[in-house]
Amino acid sequence: MKQSLSEAHPAIARSLNNLALLYESQGRYKEAELLYLEASAMMKQFLGEAHPETITVRQNLERLVAEL
Repeated sequence: MKQSLSEAHPAIARSLNNLALLYESQGRYKEAELLYLEASAMMKQFLGEAHPETITVRQNLERLVAEL
């Protein structure tokens, strides 16, 4: 996907969030946390702090951290 889209594209951030969800379900928590952080920063940059997708990624990260 990164080859067909710019590195700075909301679809990349969505994919990172989805991969983080997968890693979290596999118990790969540190990897998931790093992906959530990257996706969150990208979403904030592209869509803004208050956008529902940005909030969802941030909530995913917060949930993961709270469970650790």
